[in-house]
Parts: sequence; structure tokens; C-alpha cells
Amino acid sequence: MSSDVEGATGSRQARKLRTRQALLDGSLRLLADRTLASLSLREVAREVGIVPTAFYRHFASMEDLGVALAEECMRTLRRGLRQARGRRSTSDLIKSSVTTLLEQVRAHDAQFRYVSRERYGGVPDVRRAIATELKLISSELATDFARMPALTAFSADDLRMAADLMVAAMMSIVLALLEVDPHQADDEREVVESAEKQLRLIALGMAVWRS
Repeated sequence: MSSDVEGATGSRQARKLRTRQALLDGSLRLLADRTLASLSLREVAREVGIVPTAFYRHFASMEDLGVALAEECMRTLRRGLRQARGRRSTSDLIKSSVTTLLEQVRAHDAQFRYVSRERYGGVPDVRRAIATELKLISSELATDFARMPALTAFSADDLRMAADLMVAAMMSIVLALLEVDPHQADDEREVVESAEKQLRLIALGMAVWRS
């Protein structure tokens, strides 16, 4: 009997997780060319095929759903960049980071368009969630910088400043990649090469900086 109860509980939990993910995915489809503020709970529920009241079993509000969407995208980016930083040399780090950005943007186009659209406008809770995730990315990058022999003389504040500059550049690169047709290889290559130059310029500045 106990195993039957546990199985039923596990099955319900699995269904709940699937519905939650369906709500996130359905919202992204509806947000292809819209802002979160223009999207209604009823539209999302209809897109997924549930009654509106069932929405509240998964999210407290549309703002809560919007925050979850932002966190899902940014955490995917954080994981990818963390892997890219496994390279030891600065040149490899720059190239692998840009490659990771390109792969993430192409694989999660809708999520990045959503984050780019909501980062500076729309719902305050979503803006704060995106800002928090960007701070986490900067913090992790600054920690990795501190482990590099060439940067041991940097103060903690300067390491964080350099990381913030890198992350700001990466977000501008994301916007540039979103504007490029992925089927236009030459245009995409131009953006990638420009992105590497931007990050390399910051790295060169770091090489001569004195805290």
C-alpha cells in the first residue's frame, strides 16, 4: 500500500512539473513579439489547455511566471559560460565564451528575445530577476578572474568591475546575435568576430590596469 501511495504521489508530482513546463513553453510562444505586461493569464491557460484557475497551482501570478521564465533562460546561460571558462588561456576563454553565447542564443532564441525585451521595461519583478542573474554571472566570473595568476594583484572591487564590463559586453553581443539571420553565415561571422574583439579589448585593458 505504501509503495502505491508513493507511486501516486510521484506521478502527480511529475504531471505537475510537466504542466508547469508547458505553461512556461506556452508563454514563450505567445511572447514571440509581445511583452509580458500585454499577456493575460487566460491566454496562457488557453494555450496550454487548462482552466484559468489551474494556473495558480503552478504560479502565484503572471509576474511569478515571468520571473521563472527569466531565471530559466539566465541559468542556462550561466551553466554554459561556466563550462566555457574551463579553458585556461585568456584567448581560449574569449573564443569559447563567444561560441557559447552563439550556441545558447541559437538554441534558446525565444528565451533570449524575452529577456532582452523585458530587461529594461515591463514588469519590475522580472527586471529585478534578470538583474540578479546578471549579478550572479558577474560574481562567478570575478571569482574565476581571482584565480588567474596574471590578475592576483587586482583588488576585489576591480575584479568585479572587470567582470561587469565583460558581462555588459556579452549582453550587447546577445542583442547583436538576435538581430542577425542565422542563415546568413557571413553576417553571423562578422558579429562573432566583432564580439571576440570587444572582449579581447577589455582583456587587454585588464592586462595594463593597476589597482
